[in-house]
Amino acid sequence: MKHFARLAMVSAIALAAGAGAAAAKDDVVIAMQLEPPHLDPTSAAAQAIDSVLYTNVFEGLTRFMGDGSVVPGLAESWDISEDGKTYTFHLRDGVHFHDGTIMDAEDVKFSLDRARADDSTNAQKALFSGIESVEVVDPLTVKVTLAEPQGSLLFNLAWGDAVIVAPETIGDIKEHPVGTGAYTFKEWVKGDKIVLDRNPDYWGEQPAIAEATFKFISDPTAAFAAVMAEDVDAFAGFPAPENLPQFEADPRFQVLVGSTEGETILAMNNKEAPFDNKLVREAVAHAINRQEIIDGAMYGYGTPIGTHFAPHNPAYVDLTGLSDYDPEKSKALLAEAGFPDGFETTLYLPPPSYARRGGEIIANQLAQVGIKANIENVEWAQWLESVFKGKNFGLTIVSHTEPMDIGIYARPDYYFQYDNPAFQELMAKLNATTDPDQRTAMLQEAQKIIAEDYVNGYLFQLAMLSVAKEGLTGMWTNAPTAATDLTGLSWQD
Repeated sequence: MKHFARLAMVSAIALAAGAGAAAAKDDVVIAMQLEPPHLDPTSAAAQAIDSVLYTNVFEGLTRFMGDGSVVPGLAESWDISEDGKTYTFHLRDGVHFHDGTIMDAEDVKFSLDRARADDSTNAQKALFSGIESVEVVDPLTVKVTLAEPQGSLLFNLAWGDAVIVAPETIGDIKEHPVGTGAYTFKEWVKGDKIVLDRNPDYWGEQPAIAEATFKFISDPTAAFAAVMAEDVDAFAGFPAPENLPQFEADPRFQVLVGSTEGETILAMNNKEAPFDNKLVREAVAHAINRQEIIDGAMYGYGTPIGTHFAPHNPAYVDLTGLSDYDPEKSKALLAEAGFPDGFETTLYLPPPSYARRGGEIIANQLAQVGIKANIENVEWAQWLESVFKGKNFGLTIVSHTEPMDIGIYARPDYYFQYDNPAFQELMAKLNATTDPDQRTAMLQEAQKIIAEDYVNGYLFQLAMLSVAKEGLTGMWTNAPTAATDLTGLSWQD
């Protein structure tokens, strides 16, 4: 009898221990559609790099939170001179890179000087163009001097392109990233996964998740199967919106529907005929039925846009009426431009579902007005090399997920090659303006200029669609920047 009681007690203890172990789950497997081409966020435009590494491995002087706010990062505070041209950043004490070296003002100077250098390969080099000098005051103090006051500096420094890196490890950063974040890089099995481990020496609060695995599943059908089989704990940016009702009806899962900074556009090469003709660009814009694309490619998820600006931003202007669906007007504009029978062009489609699925619909819509768009499906590496860098394209579809990035239209060498001195002057004034009301007026004027110039075909604001197991908390619902922030994740009973 006593033997039975002892066995029962041992069993109860084992069950309790098992329950405790289950409650203490501290690992997570997160799936994403796109795999990074490499692991240096300061030298590529691929959002997949930031989606894995931003705030996890690498940190900047400031950082974005899930609600879009900008808060202190490696700089715990800063002082701004009365003329608005000098920012003195006070760095956190005791911050170390993952290799054990101290992060100090010299690393900040190295990072910012590298980003703005003549030979910089930073995809957002323009963010740093207003910086005149970066000076080390002491190991924990950096002085950044601007050529003109710049109201967006703290915002710009929160981008993934502005994270702080060390000169000692920069040579191998694309394969072995070394940052200051709450997670260290463990391994990258190319074509499959990246694994991050919790950093025991992190300067901030220790996160609940000890190990995070990012799995890369590009095919929407495979994505659905992996989530349904519970092979992954979450899928950030789920690529098959048609399956979301099944997950919503299944108590094992939670569906997160939010917004992104992703202006999804049909980009046109403004320096390549026939898109160097504004009438042709306007014709393309009127040939597009936005709602048909949103319904057909995104199953209703997405907000129509008529300019390159996020609808949830208070400064947004609804300009969709300038490019409403009007195929007859499109045909008339083509005839006026000298193309009564239309023309033939290329349509490059990178891997995301919005591009591949949306591209088929757009090609059909363009065909209705006489434009034959020959579809070329390309992988991200090829898109970055051929389209983004090489500017070798007629049309392409891409979602610009960088926050508040209308300034790219002031860069004539940017891939769609829009060159408007008046717009460039307006952006220069905006960068030098700190008054909120004046900035809003300028941003609204900027939206109107690019809409009226029909620089690109403005399609929709990309929705943030994620699926996670019930019990996983802390995932960002919205995506104010490309990020899968692990630091707030935890498992609840």
